[in-house]
Amino acid sequence: MRKVLIALIAVIAAMASLLAPAQAVSPTDPFYRYTGTKPLSQYAPGAVLRTRTVNYSIQGLALPLKAIQILFRTTNALGAAAVGVTTVVRPLGASGPIKQVVSYQSFYDSLNPADEPSVAIAGGSGAGEGIANVETLLFAPLLLSGKAINIPDTEGQSADFAAGPEYGRVTLDSIRAISRTSATQIPNTAKVALIGYSGGAIGSEWAAEQAKTYAPDVAPRIVGTAVGGVLVDPAHNLTYVGGSLVWSGVIPMAIIGISRSYHINLTQYLNAYGRTVVAALQKAAIADALGHYPGLTWQKMALPAYQNPYRIPAFVNTINKLIMSTGGTPSAPLFIGQGNGGYQEGTLPSAKYGAGDGVMIAGDVRTLARTYCARGIRTQYVEYPLSHIGSTALWLPQAYGWILDRFAGKTAPSSCGKIAAGNSIAKAVLAP
Repeated sequence: MRKVLIALIAVIAAMASLLAPAQAVSPTDPFYRYTGTKPLSQYAPGAVLRTRTVNYSIQGLALPLKAIQILFRTTNALGAAAVGVTTVVRPLGASGPIKQVVSYQSFYDSLNPADEPSVAIAGGSGAGEGIANVETLLFAPLLLSGKAINIPDTEGQSADFAAGPEYGRVTLDSIRAISRTSATQIPNTAKVALIGYSGGAIGSEWAAEQAKTYAPDVAPRIVGTAVGGVLVDPAHNLTYVGGSLVWSGVIPMAIIGISRSYHINLTQYLNAYGRTVVAALQKAAIADALGHYPGLTWQKMALPAYQNPYRIPAFVNTINKLIMSTGGTPSAPLFIGQGNGGYQEGTLPSAKYGAGDGVMIAGDVRTLARTYCARGIRTQYVEYPLSHIGSTALWLPQAYGWILDRFAGKTAPSSCGKIAAGNSIAKAVLAP
């Protein structure tokens, strides 16, 4: 059965996104809507609202594997009650309680709710859903090692792209929820490891740093967090990717996501061209942006008076909420991998922030690691001479091994005292 499943995943992931029509979008699926009479705010974060069991699907083709999906109460970027969805896959052939869980945060990176992992797994198809489908290959080894896999829709039901604190809270509430229904057979004593790359690193890292304050019941269960390709200070990244060949398209995606998440209007500071770009990407997946706007910068999109975004109070106030390490300190060790060969994907080193992997800045990530070292957290930092995509192949097997060692109770390795200095990630100040 396991060999058949792996073979099916490999074949389908390679072909399906080219062949399958889009279907099963979440906004039209009643499972995603809370319809109870009790106000959602009266439920505790992580409360289970609804469950269902579906066949695990890749591009609409159901596999011989069941997935449990949970609608639960969570908290959005503004601190209001919201609904979240997560998917749990139990190990093949397992019976009885599962004591070890890997929470895999996806890099689906989309402004379209139809691209959520839960939609893809429940039968959705298309290019946006294809990212979550391909990721099945990435966590399959952990599933086959006997771990249950938790896959939250980290961006929430509004597709709040880049809203790091919200990603983290959704992730933490998903961990609460999977232990509050008998359908999963995961007790609230089960140990949990967090893992994620790129967009998945946003959810994983923010969950780790908010756990002790937002979810103190979950924090002691976390054995460690493995992240790679990390978005530490989004304002820096807008400068770094500006003018690049491939990654500059994330600039308008970030403008949309941050505006949507925090209910601010950054569009009013854009010129006609900027507004046209933003209008075109309102429901874009990452594939709709990468390579589509070569050479794009904030300055090309902004009105003359706002060429410096730090002159915009709403921008400064909001971006400061998105700097990693400002939400707390993790309760467990960290493994952090980061590339610095961004020129391989068409992004040159920034005069201000140095080299990165094409979209994420190595100097920012080093500072994040050093920050947690200074706070007493065992942190292993590895830097790769490759781009964002290329670094994945080096980071992933190291992350797997690191996570398995945490479940085994081994002492986490530490690079503290050996990590080179990086950039300042202090909060931004409004420009005159």
